[in-house]
Amino acid sequence: MEFSQFNVNTLMDITSRPDLVFVSGKGSWLEDHAGKRYLDFVQGWAVNTLGHSAPEMQRALIEQSQKLMNPSPAFYNIPSIELAQRLTGASCFDRVFFANSGGEANEGAIKLARKWGQVKKNGAYKIITMNHGFHGRTLATMSASGKPGWDKMFAPQVEGFPKAELNDLESVKKLIDDKTVAIMLEPVQGEGGVIPATREFMQGLRKLADENQLLLIVDEVQTGMGRTGKMFAYQHSDVTPDIMTLAKGIGGGVPLAALLARQDACVFSHGDQGGTYNGNPLTTAVGVAVFDALAAPGFMDAVNARAKQLSEGLLALSAKYGMKGERGQGLLRALIMDRDDGPAIVEAARNQNPQGLLLNAPRPNLLRFMPALNVTAEEIDLMLTQLDALIAQVRKA
Repeated sequence: MEFSQFNVNTLMDITSRPDLVFVSGKGSWLEDHAGKRYLDFVQGWAVNTLGHSAPEMQRALIEQSQKLMNPSPAFYNIPSIELAQRLTGASCFDRVFFANSGGEANEGAIKLARKWGQVKKNGAYKIITMNHGFHGRTLATMSASGKPGWDKMFAPQVEGFPKAELNDLESVKKLIDDKTVAIMLEPVQGEGGVIPATREFMQGLRKLADENQLLLIVDEVQTGMGRTGKMFAYQHSDVTPDIMTLAKGIGGGVPLAALLARQDACVFSHGDQGGTYNGNPLTTAVGVAVFDALAAPGFMDAVNARAKQLSEGLLALSAKYGMKGERGQGLLRALIMDRDDGPAIVEAARNQNPQGLLLNAPRPNLLRFMPALNVTAEEIDLMLTQLDALIAQVRKA
């Protein structure tokens, strides 16, 4: 097939896309309209937990589609109950509200915190978030995000999101007043450059929240569901958040998200929260299949082994080319380069023949790696070998 036969102009132009159309995928590999294969280390931005077209997910979709797809969220359904039980059983939370995207889950977390402030804290509504944080693309979640320039994009912003600095407890303390209701952050800032919150910072935030009667909210849209080597990233810090959001990896590729809360924070009244497709059995059945794969004996051990292999490989490349090291947790990692050639490397990787390589550069001097959690040792070695040659090629040019 030729690319020209696709009328891509029927799609709204919201991002720059290369002239290729993906038609199939399996595991860590994608194939485009021309039959070219690509090793995928982006996986839908950490979405495809088990890679492309995982057999567990296929079985869940087929079996559930033959039973029930959408009875409406006004009624209970079995897969949503089963997934909620798994999530609460694996975490410190008591209740789950299912949604369709990370932005929607975070919007729900903001609403829940503000309702809690109305009920329990004299109308407190401000939520302290972090500079360079990313929480979604709704008006409220864009306002909560600390991405440069977003404050003017669809101005005026939603008020009530003062910004602190990640890993700077004093910057958080200075922002607390009688209108503050919560602190919200990503345990690892993904879009901000794969920057982990330290254990000391997370524990300090929990202490600050307790001292000032605040909620601690963790946005685990990118870090949750095994991405960092534990089921949830907050578990690395031995803290107990009050609210957590999940998306991306929870559905493994289908639209699924979740808002989780401890019982004391569950203050929604009937009618406060909802959504036409939320918690539908088709997507939550897939969520059950994904969760069970991640919770299987030995799965997280393999994730951590592959994370170590990837980290060591990136460090070796950094040393070879005089770069600035690597960072991250689990299989969410970044190579910190000494110059702004990240986008050029991403493009060269995609365009190389006979096989392409899909990488991501959230910052010009940064490459981010988000492979499937079941990526093989051989695939990581292949990626590292190709990346070595690509860096040399781009820098020679």
